[in-house]
Parts: sequence; structure tokens; C-alpha cells
Amino acid sequence: MKLLSAFALVLTIATVAIAEEEVKSEDGVLVLTKDNFDSVIADNEYVLVEFYAPWCGHCKALAPEYAKAAKVLADKESKIKLAKVDATVEPELAEKFGIRGYPTLKFFRSGSQIDYTGGREQDTIVSWLEKKTGPAAKELETVEAAEEFLKENNVAVVGFFKDRESKEAKAFLATAVAIDDYPFGITSSEDVYAKYEAKCGSVVLFKHFDEGKAVFEGEATEEALKKFVTAQALPLIVDFSHETAQKIFGGEIKSHLLFFISKEAGHLKEYVEPAKEIAKKFREQILFVTIDADQEDHARILEFFGMKKDEVPALRIIRLEEDMAKYKPPTSDLSAEKIGAFVSDFLDGKVKQHLLSQDLPEDWDKEPVKVLVATKFDEVAFDKTKDVLVEFYAPWCGHCKQLVPIYDKLGEKYKDSDSVVIAKIDATANELEHTKISSFPTIFLYRKGDNEKVEFKGERTLEGFVKFLEGEKDEQPEEEEEKEEKPAKDEL
Repeated sequence: MKLLSAFALVLTIATVAIAEEEVKSEDGVLVLTKDNFDSVIADNEYVLVEFYAPWCGHCKALAPEYAKAAKVLADKESKIKLAKVDATVEPELAEKFGIRGYPTLKFFRSGSQIDYTGGREQDTIVSWLEKKTGPAAKELETVEAAEEFLKENNVAVVGFFKDRESKEAKAFLATAVAIDDYPFGITSSEDVYAKYEAKCGSVVLFKHFDEGKAVFEGEATEEALKKFVTAQALPLIVDFSHETAQKIFGGEIKSHLLFFISKEAGHLKEYVEPAKEIAKKFREQILFVTIDADQEDHARILEFFGMKKDEVPALRIIRLEEDMAKYKPPTSDLSAEKIGAFVSDFLDGKVKQHLLSQDLPEDWDKEPVKVLVATKFDEVAFDKTKDVLVEFYAPWCGHCKQLVPIYDKLGEKYKDSDSVVIAKIDATANELEHTKISSFPTIFLYRKGDNEKVEFKGERTLEGFVKFLEGEKDEQPEEEEEKEEKPAKDEL
């Protein structure tokens, strides 16, 4: 009997060993399939899973950072495991977890999943995971612990508080909970205070770049501390990339100065370096960002701003609210003095929003479907004697291309009408202060008389448009056809 039990135990161990061997690892990242997914999740308390596609550019950019994060966690002997699923090979898993884009990351804690909302660089991945699996702020009881904490993190925030019940300490800990991208530490040790020349009640952000550290000044509220951390944790001037996009657009600072430059042409040294003092002066009000026009991936960004590569170097300011507002400097002079004046005027509300507009074609009204541009739009659309139907389209939009023959027939039907105008406008090259477009095609009717704007949501057929124009405006059946979205902010 004992021999049988021993044999069963050996068999069990061997079976487990074989199961473990079936989970392959690449660069320290577990490779999951439909056959081993459930067992890996069940056998590990914490697992971050990336669903990716081999052809995805963002996935390729994430891969080395993900592998580095896996190594950091392994070196710390952490319980947290990093894993990945090739969704093109494992479509059943992708469908099971509702994967609609790449990369999508899910964090499993004791089998329960939540969406990963952290950054895409090694340090932000590790920080997010450690926040989700441990205290919001790590206790730093000794100088050695503090030194190790600061050494292993490119950016780290330390609160020097003896009274953890004070209003300031509570605000600091609330900030630590709210910000996942950076690790927070807290200490009441006099030795640590002396080592870093810190006063009780102070908050210091330590970093391995720029000035090395930043000391918070002012009233320590959660809102103020969040703004301080998100501003000081980034370099004075941030280089735009797949990895930094989330930090740029997801931060507390919603106004950004964009430097469009050519690194190959030496613009960093010629224009960006001299602007660092300006960036420092306005650090918590506006974020300075460089965009390298030499990179093919950034061609679409230039197009988004209505710019061509031969216009580089150039500046724009954007303000992120519900929509993105753009501002153009009055001069092409990129001296530090002129940049400072441009930023000051923007912050003082003295710079008008820059709206793109194409030149008006000479034959804009010769065809049944009139071609509008931003500078001509109001004159035509707000004509109180006419109903004006306007399609806002994008040249690359598939649904817009499908609509062309139907919309042309609609224009033909009303070409001799004195009270109806059929028009279209390229919304990627023309911007209107009063009308913001987020998907294509979007179609609005500007009613005669009161100029009320009514969105067309019916069937995109000739009959559907005619019914809408001839009196059935308020009883439209909703059209189920999809629209194509504008580029996301992190892709500009």
C-alpha cells in the first residue's frame, strides 16, 4: 500500500512537472494557449496577460518593455507573472475576453480580471502591478531601504510624514492610490530625513534625469500633488513615441506645446535645447513635446495639423478638452524669446484658435454637390432661405466612399432647387469652431429659417435622404451602419 501511495505521489509530481513544461516562456514572458491558459491563471495569484497580434506596430513597440518588466519582477522574486496570448493564433481566447484591439492587457488577481490601465514602459508596468498587489506607498524604514527604492526606480515619489493622520499625509496617500504609473514611498525615519535633507511634511519626487529631484511647494492637496507628480515625472521636454503617448495625453496637464522637428537636421540642438529654460518656467502649466518628422509613423500627425514636412521645424499648441483645440504661433521664428512670448500669450488667452481650411476651389458650386471649405462654410450653411444638407467626410473613410454615388444622385435630384442645397466638406482638412466631428461620415441638415442643426441618422439611401429633406426630419429610423472614428488622441 505504501509502495502504491509513493508511486501515485511520484506520478502526480511528474504530471505537474509535465504540465509546467508545457507553458513555454519567451524573454521571461509566459506563452499562453487555450490549453494552458486556465491552469496558469489558477496556479498564479497575479498574472498580467497581453493579447497581441504579430503585425501590430504598438505590440512590437511594447514587446521589449514588457520583457524588461518581466525580468525586473523575476529579479525581485515577485509573485507577479507576465504572460502573452497571440490572438491571431488563439481566437477563442480573444473572443472569450472580448478583445477588440491590440495590444489589450488584462490583469488577473486570484482569477478575477480587471483592465490594465498603466503605461507601456518597463517602469510604469512594474509600478502599476506593484500598486495593485501591495500598499499604495512603500514604507521606507531605513536609509538602505530608501536608497534601494530610489535606485531601482527611474522616478519615485517620497512623502516625509511622521503623523500619518495629518491632512497632508492623507492627501499624499490618496495621490499614491490615484497614480499607478510611478511608485510612492513614505517614511518617518529621522535618518532618512537627514540623508535627503528633507523636512517633515515634505513631498519629494526623485528622478534619474533633468535636475535629479523636485520638491513640492504649496498646499498639499490631492489635486495639487497629482499635478506636481505628473508634471515633474516627465522630462522637461518629452519625445513623442508609442511608449510616451499615454503619459503625455493621460496626464493632468492638458495644454501641450508641440515641437515638430527633424533630428537628422540637428533641430534638437538648434531649437529645442535653447527652449529648456522656457519649458522649466511653464512646467506645470504646459507640457513641451518633440515630434520627429523624420519618422514615417509621424507623417499622419503632420497631416492631422495640415502641415507638410518642408514646414518643419514648426510649433503648435494644443489644448485637450472634449475636443482638441489647436493654436499656431504668429511667426516662424523659433527663438527661445519668441517661444516664451507665444506660450505666455496662449496662457493669457490672447491667441485665437487655429482652424484648418482648404482653399476654395474655383468650381466649388459648379456640380450638384457643392464643395465647401471652412472659410466658405458659414456663408452657405447658415443661409436662412435654404435647407442645407452637409456631409462631413474623410478621404480615407470606407463608408464615405460607399456613400458617394448615392449622395451624387441626391445632389442631382435637388440641383435646380431654390430651397435645398446638397454639400460636402472634407472634415480632415477643414475645421469649424462651432461644429466638431468625431466620426465619418457625419451628416447635418442646417434648417432654413432658424439654422437649427439636425443630424441625419436614417438609412443612407436616396429614398432615406429624400424623406428626411421633405418633412420626415423628426421621425428618422436609426441607421445601424457603423461610422469610422477619428484617430485616437494617443495616435494624434
